[in-house]
This record gives sequence, structure tokens and C-alpha cells, in this order.
Amino acid sequence: MMRRYSKQHGRPERDRRKNYSDSDSDSDTECKGYDRSEFWRRKMRTVHNILDVNKDGLISFSDFQLLSERFKSLGHLDDKQAKEFTDIIKLTWEEQWGPIDPYNFVTVEQYLEDMHHVLNDKTQKKRAHRWLPYLFKAVDKDKSGFISVNEFKLFFKCLGLTNEHAAVAFAVIDINGDGKLSMKEFVNLGKDFFYTEDESRVSKMFWGPLSEI
Repeated sequence: MMRRYSKQHGRPERDRRKNYSDSDSDSDTECKGYDRSEFWRRKMRTVHNILDVNKDGLISFSDFQLLSERFKSLGHLDDKQAKEFTDIIKLTWEEQWGPIDPYNFVTVEQYLEDMHHVLNDKTQKKRAHRWLPYLFKAVDKDKSGFISVNEFKLFFKCLGLTNEHAAVAFAVIDINGDGKLSMKEFVNLGKDFFYTEDESRVSKMFWGPLSEI
């Protein structure tokens, strides 16, 4: 089962302590991912900032909804795909962060901790990023099965990033220089961003410029 963490504002302190003491981590250091490189933690802070659509410093389910609506509003997903995408976004939130309510949110520190646990659990790791194919389909405007640099710009636009950032990132991650990314390439790059601590991997460009904090 996916580990459930409470971030509910105003929850009694003893309950919050209980949630953390129930963790199977060996130490607080491991729990918060501090045994991972600063490069990896920087990448996770980058994604947290992207997922924090309203920029209040916290990720909530409403942020997830806002982000998914940006992709669906492009109009390239059919009704079936749009519903599947909505369902997967909801399921991903519930499995990783629990109940859907306005007081359930994820801080940067919590996100680092959660992603650390996800990557250490094969079952969680396998299903944590199953929404990536829907991002690809949403920006594959011509439904060719490949995305061009212009379609990749749509991806970055939905993430709240610029065309310039998209062009630079695409030039780096398009390793074979054919001017297009297949769904397999796209999904693998998106996953590799979370999995690797190797600073030489081009996947570091997938979610845009890395956080400076």
C-alpha cells in the first residue's frame, strides 16, 4: 500500500507525530531523503514548484486539478482519454497523499520525503508516474505519435514555463537530433528525472530550469 502522510492543517500534534513515528525509515535523515544528493533534492524542489500551480508554497489537490485542466484545455485528448487522465490524477493524489480536502497539502520537505520513499519501493515507483503518457497525448497536436519542438513548447506552457526554456530543453533531450520525441522517449525522460542522481543525464532538463533554492 502507498504510505499515507497527513499534512492536515490544525491536526493535533500527537497525531502528526504518530504518522511520522509509524514510518519504516531507519532515521529522520533517511526519511527526508538527505542521504540523496543535493542535485536530486534540487530536482524534486523544481517539480514541487511546478506542481504548486497557485504558488502558495504548498501542493494541494486543487493544484493537481489546475495543472491537469491546462493540459486537457489544449483539446487534443478525446473524451475517453480526458476521463482516464482525470481519474489517474485523482488516484495518484489519493495513493500518495491521502484524502482530497482543502486542508491536505504537501510542503517542499514532505514532497522530498515522499519521493524518497516512492523511489525505494518498487510498487510505488512503478505507478507513481503513470500520468506521463497523458501529458504526451495532450500535447501531441497532430496525433502523430511524436512531439516536435513546437509541441514540446505546449508542454512547457502548461507547466508555466517559457518557449525559450522549452527550445533549450528540447535541443538537449533530443539526443539523436531527429527533431522529435516518441512517447517512450518522453515517458522515460520524465521518469529518469526522478530516478537518477547523475548530473550528466539529459533528463535533468525535462521539467525545465532547476530550482536555484
